[in-house]
Amino acid sequence: MAELTCEVLVKADPSTIFELLTDPERQSWIGTDAEYDLKPGGIYKVSVLGDHPARGEFIEVVPNEKLAFTFGWDQPGHPIPAGSTKVVITLIPEGDETRVRLVHSGLPDDAVTDHTQGWTTLLDRLAVVASGGDPGPLLSREERS
Repeated sequence: MAELTCEVLVKADPSTIFELLTDPERQSWIGTDAEYDLKPGGIYKVSVLGDHPARGEFIEVVPNEKLAFTFGWDQPGHPIPAGSTKVVITLIPEGDETRVRLVHSGLPDDAVTDHTQGWTTLLDRLAVVASGGDPGPLLSREERS
């Protein structure tokens, strides 16, 4: 199994970013149809980019500092099933900005490139929203190409 790390420096404080990560009503940066039970053991569901259903369970919730959850795709027969991998997002204050560090572990080796590209795109969208901008419409991989 493999691990990837993605980072983005965001012009926002950790509390703003944490809210964007955890409020189902503020998920324009990642997807649609979000449902979160924000506590350890609580389930989350989100349609990533509007057409890829993901599901997992929160492991650790430290407001304005850290969010850890299991992750996978809620699709029959997918090689990365719901809850089969782990994502840890850490918010690191740096002056008037925040470094968002995402570590995704437990991935099959052949899934690292796709997931790195996906998380990089989503973190860039998060940075735009957190700084008050509009990230534009959610586009599938085919539409982005």
